[in-house]
Amino acid sequence: MAQSIGIIMNGVSGRMGYRQHLLRSILAIREQGGVLLSDGTRVQVEPMLVGRSKEKLAELAAKHGIEHYTDSLDEALANPDFPIYADFLVTTKRVEAIKKAIAAGKHIYTEKPTAESFDDALELARLATAAGVKNGVVHDKLYLPGFQKLRRLIESGFFGRILSVRGEFGYWVFEGDWQPAQRPSWNYRAEDGGGIVSDMFAHWNYVIENLFGRIDSVYARAVTHIPTRVDEAGASYAATADDAAYAIFELDGGAIVQLNSSWAVRVNRKELVEFQVDGTLGSAVVGLFGCRIQPRNATPKPVWNPDLPETHDYFQDWIEVPDNDVFENGFKVQWEQFLRHVLEDAPYEFDLLAGARGVRLSEEGLRSSAEGRRIQLPAVSL
Repeated sequence: MAQSIGIIMNGVSGRMGYRQHLLRSILAIREQGGVLLSDGTRVQVEPMLVGRSKEKLAELAAKHGIEHYTDSLDEALANPDFPIYADFLVTTKRVEAIKKAIAAGKHIYTEKPTAESFDDALELARLATAAGVKNGVVHDKLYLPGFQKLRRLIESGFFGRILSVRGEFGYWVFEGDWQPAQRPSWNYRAEDGGGIVSDMFAHWNYVIENLFGRIDSVYARAVTHIPTRVDEAGASYAATADDAAYAIFELDGGAIVQLNSSWAVRVNRKELVEFQVDGTLGSAVVGLFGCRIQPRNATPKPVWNPDLPETHDYFQDWIEVPDNDVFENGFKVQWEQFLRHVLEDAPYEFDLLAGARGVRLSEEGLRSSAEGRRIQLPAVSL
């Protein structure tokens, strides 16, 4: 077996491509001596940086001791020593680049959403299958400590029958006038691929289907609460993309998921995202890191009486699940799993078809909002 494997990394000069994929994943794997295989051997990783600015790539390469970089994707794809193509481009550029990589016989690993439309996303999955290349899509939220604790609770039977899930995600993104916005302005322009539905529903799809079950239908209301914002150059612009979405997902097992996603909400919770899961035998409140539980036999008995002030502290009725394991960076862990999938055919379920299901949820969520009705979501297949 080869002692190293080459990875073409397209879009590493962006925030996510650089911080999570290059710095905290590939370089971290390189630093530890490579990815560990089932037979005890290690295979080292060799990145090739690809982007529009050769000067910026040269700077990154020099900073991190990387030998290979180029501003030509065609040149990178022609190199047989780099069998994996990883895509961290903006969504509008992703489909064309991945199609090129599939045609070149490269294994595919990509950020989400995998495409702007479900048809394009499904086509990528079909092309990769027909070409016989392995493929994976980032499902990073599943690897967060809070969600890993939640998975253990579900698998242990803690909840009994899960009845409902309620999720709150978001924070106030400044308009950009007197306080600079903490997100790029393209996020709020539909013509540039912006919008919280297209950004977050792909995440919610894989979180829900991997923890609670397949989504059978969606009803969503997407809105633009802040109609005018100020961009990085100080110029006002019309916010044409949705900055908040309120959704109800019905699962094929009968559970109901309610999820609010907003860039126009002020945070009054412990973390920027929290899910409350209620079951017949217990409940949990889960964030990115924390997880608090309340079993059936320790549930208080509230009595509604609006004539008297509330004296009971309900927050004290919850038990914190301890950090009794070491949780590595989720992006790195998933990269290692995908590399084992490529190198030794280890199981890997987060493929381009899974990514297509996420794109479909975004697309149908927007259609639900536009048409004001619930949309059924039949099972997707190649």
